[in-house]
Amino acid sequence: MPSPSSVALLSLLPSALAATTYDMVKEYSGSTFFTGWSFYGNYDNLTNGDAIFVTADVASSSKLAYVDSTTNRAIIKVDNTSTVVYNNKRNTVRIASEDSFEVGSVWIADMYHVPYGCSVWPAFWSQAPDWPTGGEIDTFEHWNMELHNQMTLHTDAGCNQVSPVQTSTIINSTDCSYLDDSNAGCSVMDPASASYGAAFAAAQGGAFVTEFSEAGISVWFFNRSSIPTSISSNASSFTTDDLGTPVANWPTGGCTIDTYFKAQNLIFDITLCGDAAGATSVFAQTCDGTCYTDYVVGNGSVYDNAYFDVASVRVYSVNGSNTVVSSTSAALVFPPNVWAWGAAALGSAVALFVL
Repeated sequence: MPSPSSVALLSLLPSALAATTYDMVKEYSGSTFFTGWSFYGNYDNLTNGDAIFVTADVASSSKLAYVDSTTNRAIIKVDNTSTVVYNNKRNTVRIASEDSFEVGSVWIADMYHVPYGCSVWPAFWSQAPDWPTGGEIDTFEHWNMELHNQMTLHTDAGCNQVSPVQTSTIINSTDCSYLDDSNAGCSVMDPASASYGAAFAAAQGGAFVTEFSEAGISVWFFNRSSIPTSISSNASSFTTDDLGTPVANWPTGGCTIDTYFKAQNLIFDITLCGDAAGATSVFAQTCDGTCYTDYVVGNGSVYDNAYFDVASVRVYSVNGSNTVVSSTSAALVFPPNVWAWGAAALGSAVALFVL
């Protein structure tokens, strides 16, 4: 029987760590992976990238989005075969889930490879249709030749990261408001060396787990050799008690989740250069030359590593309650250049100023 002192200590732990059981309600995998996703079908008018997010037809015919017949995994990639001439952009992909998912959901993305390389800016993230109202959760993101994954929330004013229980390092403001610090949001950096880039690929990737809960928002990352059995077995249910301490944690004590977050569309995208990866000071931290002229323009072979290799994305909900909101993906219909961007060097880390 625990002592009175240990009971008192447990009562002080943030509610974000309380174990919850989740049941699967949605699965994107195998030959039907791309069913239920919308392709953007426009140039990158959101983050000023030197990229064209192609339509579903172009993505299929040019093999920029397809299911590999050998591995049965989804490939989402940048065009690495064409020669792009000056003043043109390079083809790539941005997809968003047609369904959105309410508070009380968990999504697990099992990936074997993530895009990396100079000028490459990939992300797996989510947002509500009326951004910044309804919030944004960046589960996976970085750019160029950075070594570590970065996770961020972006919200309306009033949401803060307070007393997190996490293994990551806070790299900028704890104020998640898009109005604060040039829209930096509240970002943390995964200290794991295999959470991004070549090291991620060499380790055969891993699983990202995002809990979107009334108690808080948390992200876990497990490399391939450490994925809990309840996740690697693709079980129909699991408990967060299996996951340990999250890599990133934003407890409800500083940010009332039901207030600042609404149902989220899931998004994969890879842009090139743009407001973050292409900013001169940011690009120079890990890459030589000029982002557009030395990489986007010319032979596409520099993008041989600019692809996602995704085994599955599975969505779970609390005790089987339905958190799926079926609708056309509003994550694809923002007006051009609606977001402000900036990037600031923080040692070897760079703060994302919005997604």
